[in-house]
Amino acid sequence: MADITSLTQKLNAFGISEPVKPYPGSNPELNPIDLFRSYITQELSRVSGIEPAKIFPALEWTNTSDRGDLIIPIPRITREKNHEELAAEWTSKFENGPYLSEVIAKGKFIQFFFNPRLLGDISIKDILQKGKDFGKAEIGKGQRIVVEFSSPNIAKPFHAGHLRSTIIGGFISNLHEALGFDVVRLNYLGDWGKQFGVLGVGFRKYGSEEALEKDPIQHLFDVYVKINQDITSEKEAQIAAGSTDPQSEIDNEARAFFKKMADGDEESLNLWKKFRALSIERYKATYERLNIFYDSYSGESQVSEERLKEVTKELQEANLITEDKGALLVDLTKYNKKLGKAIVQKKDGTSLYLTRDLGAAIDRHQKYKFDKMFYIIASQQDLHTAQFFKILELMGYEWAKNLKHINFGMVQGMSTRKGTVVFLDTILEETKNAMHEVMKKNEEKYAQVENPEEIADLVGMSAVLIQDMSAKRINNYAFNWSRMLSFEGDTGPYLQYAHSRLRSVERKAGELNNKQELEAADYSLLTEPCAIELIRLIAQYPDVLLNALRTLEPSTVVTYLFKLTHTVSSCYDVLWVAGQEKPLAQARLALYSSARQVLYNGMKLLNLTPVDRM
Repeated sequence: MADITSLTQKLNAFGISEPVKPYPGSNPELNPIDLFRSYITQELSRVSGIEPAKIFPALEWTNTSDRGDLIIPIPRITREKNHEELAAEWTSKFENGPYLSEVIAKGKFIQFFFNPRLLGDISIKDILQKGKDFGKAEIGKGQRIVVEFSSPNIAKPFHAGHLRSTIIGGFISNLHEALGFDVVRLNYLGDWGKQFGVLGVGFRKYGSEEALEKDPIQHLFDVYVKINQDITSEKEAQIAAGSTDPQSEIDNEARAFFKKMADGDEESLNLWKKFRALSIERYKATYERLNIFYDSYSGESQVSEERLKEVTKELQEANLITEDKGALLVDLTKYNKKLGKAIVQKKDGTSLYLTRDLGAAIDRHQKYKFDKMFYIIASQQDLHTAQFFKILELMGYEWAKNLKHINFGMVQGMSTRKGTVVFLDTILEETKNAMHEVMKKNEEKYAQVENPEEIADLVGMSAVLIQDMSAKRINNYAFNWSRMLSFEGDTGPYLQYAHSRLRSVERKAGELNNKQELEAADYSLLTEPCAIELIRLIAQYPDVLLNALRTLEPSTVVTYLFKLTHTVSSCYDVLWVAGQEKPLAQARLALYSSARQVLYNGMKLLNLTPVDRM
């Protein structure tokens, strides 16, 4: 609950003596808009007789300012049918008070327009005082969230396909942390399974210790591609010879190799451990470059054989197991035909990904006692996760309802087996170099940048991340170099440019850029339409985060930041700072500084590093 004493003192400073009545879900001390929501709820309840608990959640944002700042659809709060009459009646009785400039009945809706002066006074000062903490809240206090994301397969390069899980998971972790949740970040590596049998057999045939030491990830990738090509060739040859059930001898060797790993064969395990250790070191360097960190690196291999046996035993005791040709499976069709039958143990006795997921989830709940756990996994795994969650539920684990699959579309046009993967490190190097070339074209500005290569890297990374996060996460997209390297339009570099330009405004302001004086500036001087629109936007930031919490879409924040930067850009020709009387210059500078702070906070939430010059 908000600090009401502090809030009342703040309102008194603006000449408002009416008591504030925050409602459930309201946080007016941390979210300026909730002050206005609270007043509207209180006043509308008075004139309509409808309880506040119905009104508060029914207040909606509008897409354009000409429709008001908030709007309420009358059918959402009453069963009476004369909606237009009620809207007109309630509006005529509504007292605007110091919070609202207009209240308009529009058909079945009532539109509420905030008092822009009060909104500016509260929002700008709030942002300048809170700084990097503006937008943060405590709604998740006392709740623990576990986020499993990225989870690449070891001994394979980190490519654009892994990027999606990594940045979505990073954003969801940051968002929950900003809103007061205790967040545990997990990287559950794909470090077990038959593919390591394939790699082991391939390394015996094509491996080189010298090449492994020189560039381990690239060499292991080359080996993996070559051995898979051999498997394909074997099967194609058998098909050409008339076989209707082609078998690969290499495939059989790979199964045997993995079986030896599972049985604890020292030689096989030592080779696997070397692959794993080399891969993790390379991954850490890439994550650091992406501003991503983890509380724990785990993996399929970390689920103990004892846990896997316990899972199988629990499934049998719950009468969920059926046997089919030596394999053990759970028939889920009786609960949902779409879920089908899920295999939990192969006929050779080795466990599957599903079995290890079950064991890992049980281990995690025992270790972390989480309130929710998010799995950031591609939509290709929708069936797998649905089966996994349902089996846990059938095993009697009530917390299974707190598991959530955050799915996303695929980056199309890449295959590890076919060798058509574009490595993430290559992507980041290309975008860095492209950005560096763009920066060099402006010799004067380039000369002022102290560390141009580092800035080019940060801006290039922004290009990669924002092009991925701009659309809904469920959408597939084809990997496209020209789009990745574009710096026109709504791109990561545009956000970086907008931030650096606002920094330039602050630098050029010289002595005017004094925090205390900016907080004490006369914001009533900000009367221009673009100034009012910018105030309206920056005040929305805490609400944007709450909306993002509902959607779990990075694009919610990305879209908002572009709207913010476009509005800032439209202000430059109108809201001059240089050459103005000091009171007006300070008010405008305070507005630009608060806009920059909101942009900074939003970019950091998206794992971007805002630059001051470029």
